[in-house]
Amino acid sequence: MNPWIEAARPRTLPLALSCILMGCFLAAASGHFSWPVAGLSVLTTILLQVLSNFANDYGDAVNGKDTELREGPRRAVHSGHITAARMLRAIILFSILALISGIALLTIALKGAPANTFWVFLGIGVACIIAAITYTAGKRPYGYVGLGDLSVLIFFGWVGVLGSNFLHTHIWDWGILLPATSCGLFAVGVLNINNIRDIESDRATGKNSIPVRLGRDKAVIYHWSILLIGMFCVLVYTAEHFSGYTSFIFLLSFPLFIRNGLAISKLTKASDLDPYLKQMALSTLLFVILFGLGVVL
Repeated sequence: MNPWIEAARPRTLPLALSCILMGCFLAAASGHFSWPVAGLSVLTTILLQVLSNFANDYGDAVNGKDTELREGPRRAVHSGHITAARMLRAIILFSILALISGIALLTIALKGAPANTFWVFLGIGVACIIAAITYTAGKRPYGYVGLGDLSVLIFFGWVGVLGSNFLHTHIWDWGILLPATSCGLFAVGVLNINNIRDIESDRATGKNSIPVRLGRDKAVIYHWSILLIGMFCVLVYTAEHFSGYTSFIFLLSFPLFIRNGLAISKLTKASDLDPYLKQMALSTLLFVILFGLGVVL
């Protein structure tokens, strides 16, 4: 595989798209939806996700966190397929592209909205770029002190869903915070699997992820908590907004989350956990699509 494609980690894109799609589905259900806004939201999100993946590859390499102990796929900079200087240039390029795409999105989506709304969203967009880069890059990466989970919940849940929904509706609908939390928690679940897989190498290199802090057994309990709370939040929201039994079609995705939790509980070999990263990401995307169909129908 081309090292740049591998470094972009295409398998993470379904997870990045999930929160945007949920915001779009909820907007469509309320009678507000714009294809240009949806398209530019997707493009901006993809650029931000690739930026995050490049920055993660670069940061772990230059900070000495990628070692031979790591169980996951080999990283491009650490393996020597892409130099650190070239990866840094790619990070700068994708930061600029994400900013351009984001400004185009806001220009179209916020036409007619108060001027300060544009600047608020531009600030959110810049915060997304900074968060994507500083997760593992920079002098004090927040991912190395166990704050990655909170960041994922905020940006892949609350900001992604509520923000994308507002760009369609121009209304802050705090009522959708529950499904937004579900979406964010399932994204946290993907990160948690990654961190459980890498627990030994992270501990050896001083990367204090939540599983490193908790230990494997408690990290598995934490994983189940993420899954169950995520499922509970969307159930409460759907019960409160019941409009027919088709609203509960997303329940078809729940066995996949249970399967994921059982696998994380039983599998002790780090390399065996890797397929469940993809499985969790795709399960989240399926959940969002089914949830979206339910609210639209």
